[in-house]
Amino acid sequence: MDAQDVPKTEDADKASTPHEIDFVTLGMFIIDEIEYQPPTPPVKDILGGAGTYSALGARLFSPPPQSNSVGWIIDKGSDFPAALEDLISTWETSVLIRPTPERLTTRGWNGYDEHQNRAFRYMTPKKRLTAEDLTPELLTSRSFHLICSPTRCRELVTEIRARRSGLSNTDGGSLPKPIFIWEPVPDLCTPDELLNCTNVLPLIDIISPNHSELAGFMGDSGLDPETGEISTKAIERACEQLLGSMPLQSFAIVVRAGEKGCYLARNGGRKRKVRPAAPQRKKPSALLHGGLQPDTDMEALFAGLLQDPEGTIAREEIEVDPGVERWLPAYHTGDGAADRVVDPTGGGNTFLGALAVALARGKNLEEAAAWGSVAASFAIEQVGVPVLAQDEDGRETWNGVVVDDRFEEFKTRLAFTS
Repeated sequence: MDAQDVPKTEDADKASTPHEIDFVTLGMFIIDEIEYQPPTPPVKDILGGAGTYSALGARLFSPPPQSNSVGWIIDKGSDFPAALEDLISTWETSVLIRPTPERLTTRGWNGYDEHQNRAFRYMTPKKRLTAEDLTPELLTSRSFHLICSPTRCRELVTEIRARRSGLSNTDGGSLPKPIFIWEPVPDLCTPDELLNCTNVLPLIDIISPNHSELAGFMGDSGLDPETGEISTKAIERACEQLLGSMPLQSFAIVVRAGEKGCYLARNGGRKRKVRPAAPQRKKPSALLHGGLQPDTDMEALFAGLLQDPEGTIAREEIEVDPGVERWLPAYHTGDGAADRVVDPTGGGNTFLGALAVALARGKNLEEAAAWGSVAASFAIEQVGVPVLAQDEDGRETWNGVVVDDRFEEFKTRLAFTS
């Protein structure tokens, strides 16, 4: 516990042995002030921002030493509260804290009306992150969370890929293809941006709007006209349209729909699977230099192009991928959900951080979404971030619960077998 009590405030603290990075977010760090309807008093100096909550989502499933695989960036202004810095240090992530004493930390005001509709405005100038802000270590991440407009998403993906070229992982090997998770910004989820949105889809792996943002692209409200609730049919219809616009591309849509849970949609298609054939006998030299005969074995003739280093022919099989169309429920559902959900702020970002890190670690889309649902459940149980502690057995807990225990319970509820 002693190491957790020491705040990590300088970039030099990150100059130790490099870690493999599974997740990096380019979401901003914001210090929030939240104002509620009377008589609830306002709260100040709350950890916030898409960067913070997405890092939280990845961190929930990354107890130490794996916590070092979570990367994010904080621009620390002259007004940065020491208490928040101490709190951040307890997460033991690969956070890059950059002192900027010439400016104030990015701060935001959040207000809620009587219907719990949220309003937001910046109280200090924001400092947006770019690909140039990523250190070589952060650039090696297996996954990236981007929250931006369609045009900016295209720019970021292109820049990140360019800056990764020539880098290697901690073992000196080449970097695997990164996973890009794109969260569209609400203001630009409009019909006018739909074409830009579809143009981005071939560059990314996951697009994840919430139900309102998805409806915005389609020029719809996304609500059931009779009940006023979130329309699951509208979500499914919009996803079908988006997938249909790019039938030959492999990407997935994950729609975050509040109390309805999340909807997963991914195009199917064909995947090539290589299997070795029986070893082929050595090719006669005559066949290597022309002289086709009626009984020429054409496969043997071109075997030099097909052989692997061990001399076997690589044959291709076509494996059909049926795609995915599935709803997953929110973790907090049923009669007791209203008592457990205190503040939904940051729930969607937390979901995406866990989703991304799960995909980076080889989980399939459905299990990764279950990670996201469980992570979001911790984020919305209080104002701000959940409380990190340890149980009597030394296991890490958040809000008094072991994350793996909650996930196993959720898997049982979903009848997952993996």
